[in-house]
Amino acid sequence: MKTNIQDTLTFRDINEIPSLLEEFSARAGEIKRLALRSRERTVYLVGRGSSGTATLFAKYIWETYAGTIVNFIHPHSIFEARKPLNFKGQAVWAFSQSGRSQDIVACLGKLMKWGAGGVAVTNEDDLERNPLAGLAGRHILLSHSKELPVAATKSFELQLWAVLWTAQTWASCFSPKDFKRTIAAARAAAAENYGGAELVARIGKAHMLGFVGRGPFNAVAEDSALKFREMAKAHAFGYSAAEFLHGPVGAYSRKDLVFLFTPSWKLPEDILKVKLALEERGTPFYVVEPGSLKYPFNCIPVDIRMKKLALRLALAKGLNPDNPRGLNKVTQTF
Repeated sequence: MKTNIQDTLTFRDINEIPSLLEEFSARAGEIKRLALRSRERTVYLVGRGSSGTATLFAKYIWETYAGTIVNFIHPHSIFEARKPLNFKGQAVWAFSQSGRSQDIVACLGKLMKWGAGGVAVTNEDDLERNPLAGLAGRHILLSHSKELPVAATKSFELQLWAVLWTAQTWASCFSPKDFKRTIAAARAAAAENYGGAELVARIGKAHMLGFVGRGPFNAVAEDSALKFREMAKAHAFGYSAAEFLHGPVGAYSRKDLVFLFTPSWKLPEDILKVKLALEERGTPFYVVEPGSLKYPFNCIPVDIRMKKLALRLALAKGLNPDNPRGLNKVTQTF
């Protein structure tokens, strides 16, 4: 029996995004007292899955627009460290939708014992169910909307939103109009069927999918591929433009499809190089329209379109996007 898209929990999750972005903006002033960074304007980030991809977005945004150096934490090296590491005066931001990922909590705990200050970015307002927020002491709450047992959609967009608002708090680098316009664009993206049935059919025929972006769109590419894997069981991978040209392009053939994310209607040089490489190989590609929003705010509606496209592909394949195999909202890797 064919499932109506509006009957899925994933559709409900996506449809809620614009109002949650608006609600977050209304209380974004809270970030000022929570947005910890070192005296040298550096931060360390840790996260898994979609939350890990959100930290990649944070690196691009905070280093580019907010004058803040961003370093990534890999929990394994922290747990295996033979000697204590000096984190005195450092700020560690831990991204987790639930706040209950054991390895992220344990990692932050160890770093705080070594002198770091912590910031938790989660979508769980019940502190009794959120050990990460309790440990950090500084909690940037994404929303009061409970997580649904589906692939992360609203929480990922809210993480990107929190990153943009943090950059604004630190550096006043954007206009308030940028945020308002993005909410309107997000509402339009959540309502549309981007590319129509023709694009869904084209994706469904592809043996392998690639998603290629640069800068903040690299994070969009990575998470788009993840959602196509989770929801639609597609063989999909995300890349930066430079990474794609250093080998992976050789794996793509005429039977595949590559999505190209561009910050503007005029393709930047590295995305243009990817396009030319694909044309030489005869590999089909699809340039995703950047829309009229200012970069990097156009990442938000573009990502929403990709999330909904993955949902539509899953339904076209007769899959249940609300219960994908291999997906756990709280992944215990520790």
